[in-house]
Amino acid sequence: MKKNIYLLSIILFLSACGVKYKSVPYFQDLPPLENVQEDIANTAVLKIQKDDILGITVSSLNPEASAIFNMGNTSSLQGNASGNINPAITANGFMVDVNGNIQLPLIGSVSVYGLTTTAARELIQNKLTTYLKEPVVSLRLINFRVSVLGDVARPGVYPVQNERVSVTEALSMAGDLSITAVRNNILLIRENQGKRQYIRLDMQKKELFNSPYYYLQNNDVLYIQPGNAKYASVDASYRNVSIILSALSVIALIISRF
Repeated sequence: MKKNIYLLSIILFLSACGVKYKSVPYFQDLPPLENVQEDIANTAVLKIQKDDILGITVSSLNPEASAIFNMGNTSSLQGNASGNINPAITANGFMVDVNGNIQLPLIGSVSVYGLTTTAARELIQNKLTTYLKEPVVSLRLINFRVSVLGDVARPGVYPVQNERVSVTEALSMAGDLSITAVRNNILLIRENQGKRQYIRLDMQKKELFNSPYYYLQNNDVLYIQPGNAKYASVDASYRNVSIILSALSVIALIISRF
């Protein structure tokens, strides 16, 4: 009788610690059998921040005169086939300093902090008309990256090639959430204008798509909290190891007595 009660207790414990299917699907408040359409109202515009590295390419009717503006500061970047950081790769660019400026040849200091890349490109292009005939400027952020850590398949730092990446895209790059991850309490950590923000996101609600934080910024961090089920499995492993070690100690003690 006691043995049956013991087994029943174990089954109930494992059931309580397991992952409930109802907590697994994303965007659960979407109608399951209907198509839904809505306007996109939270399209994010990337703005240049301090410590960003801008890749700037200048061309004009005089290629030789343009060449001097294409000699940016060499800055160490990181990236490899798995998407993680690798200091072996470098790229040329102009770093935005603590005052929000970049230093361009001949032109000198140019304030780009808080501008979109389009606005910064137009600003630089206008300044170049003093030195070049019909200048054309290409400008992009070359150190755009986001970090994903916690209960995902491949935690790491991921470079972003374009100017926009969403929460769902970042999680996809990291191999998606593990089955044991807490889906309704994802933490977004963002540093912006000298302040650090901690924002909670819910992958189970479709309102995530309308959130002002759905699109990530440079150096954003996503932390995915492991669920109780993952802790229970790890804790059970440690308990089993402890029991085995205790049993071996008892056996060794008995053998030593004989």
